[in-house]
Amino acid sequence: MSNSKSQPRRAVASPLPALQAALSDATANPVRRALWLDTLEQQFRPLLPPALASHCRLANVADGRLVFVVDSPVWRAKLRLAAPELVERAQSVGLAITEVTAKVVAQLASPAVSDSPRKPLPMSTASREALQAALASLDPPGSAGTPTASGRGSRGRTKP
Repeated sequence: MSNSKSQPRRAVASPLPALQAALSDATANPVRRALWLDTLEQQFRPLLPPALASHCRLANVADGRLVFVVDSPVWRAKLRLAAPELVERAQSVGLAITEVTAKVVAQLASPAVSDSPRKPLPMSTASREALQAALASLDPPGSAGTPTASGRGSRGRTKP
C-alpha cells in the first residue's frame, strides 16, 4: 500500500473574496488607510459648499493637517474659507487636526464628446506644399518621387 491512501485528505479552503484577501495580509495597511480616508471624506463632504464639493477630494491626513486636492486655485481659496468648520468637524471625530491645506492638481483636458464627428479644416496651398516637401525629404535617395495632383513629383520637379 502506498502512503497516499492511508493519510486522510485535506479539505481545500475556498478562496477569499478579493477585498478580504487584501485586508488579511500584512501589506493591507495602504488598503486600510485608503478605505479610512474614503470614510473621512464622506464625513467631510456634506460640510463643504455644494459647488466646492464637486471640485475637491480629501487626499491625506498627516501632521495635524487635512490635505485636500482641488482642480484650480479658485477652489483652493474657497476651501480655505471652509477650513475652520472642517477643523472643528475633524476634532469632533477624534482627529488631532489644526489646519486644512489644499493642493492644486491640474486635470487632464479630455476631448469634448460631440454627437457628430468634426470635419477637418481645408489645408491651405502653402501648407500643402510644405507637407509635400517634408514628405519628399523622406524619400530614399535616387527615387524619383511620386506624382501628386498638382502634376509635380514629390520632390517638387515638374514632369517631363
